[in-house]
Amino acid sequence: MNILTFDSDDKLNEAGAGIITGVVQTNKRAVLGLATGGTPVGLYKHVVSDFNRGMFSFKNVTTFNLDEYIGLPDEHPESYRSYMRQHLFDHIDIPLSQAHIPNGNAPDPKAECARFDEMIEDAGQIDLQLLGLGHNGHIGFNEPAHALIRGTHVVDLAEETRQANARFFDSIEQVPSQAITMGVGTILKAKMILLVVKGADKADIVQRALQGPITTDCPASLLQTHPHLVVLLDRTAAEKLA
Repeated sequence: MNILTFDSDDKLNEAGAGIITGVVQTNKRAVLGLATGGTPVGLYKHVVSDFNRGMFSFKNVTTFNLDEYIGLPDEHPESYRSYMRQHLFDHIDIPLSQAHIPNGNAPDPKAECARFDEMIEDAGQIDLQLLGLGHNGHIGFNEPAHALIRGTHVVDLAEETRQANARFFDSIEQVPSQAITMGVGTILKAKMILLVVKGADKADIVQRALQGPITTDCPASLLQTHPHLVVLLDRTAAEKLA
């Protein structure tokens, strides 16, 4: 585990973007696992800036997003499909046919999960998986549970997760109660995992995830078992690490 702490948000975002762009520069056919939420926004901005300087191309890159809400129209501003287009896909040269996001409006969600897993399998091992960290220790939308599911699956979102995401909606009632998420098993099979966490409100869960016992009650603690985990933290998120 390689933990790096930064004094400024911009330096953290620049470092994270540099790791992603380095993978793409090294492997033009890289397979990336991507995340959404507030944390990666600045990171994606730096990726776009580097792309605009002509440093690399995404034409042969394949991406898989961690998750998507169930029941939000694709064009809804808070769908993760809209998020990815707004913050990344519309600003780089990746063909949208190579940018995969679970279909939260599929008539058969279980079949959609199987289809998504099959696409990941066909693409080969994910070279770099980007992750954020939920206040309850979730990664993707893998919520704390007695047992975790390895592959892509439908999940009932914890009330704490819905409350945390309510800031993106007009009210908590508008936050979907279910999502499709990549499973922990798939996440852990990535060659490299990049975990990015910001804010004093995440300090407790950062300590639990990185230094606490490995338990499904804190899904992110399973990242301790990964052979190539890079963690980027701001000073406030890192303040409770020993």
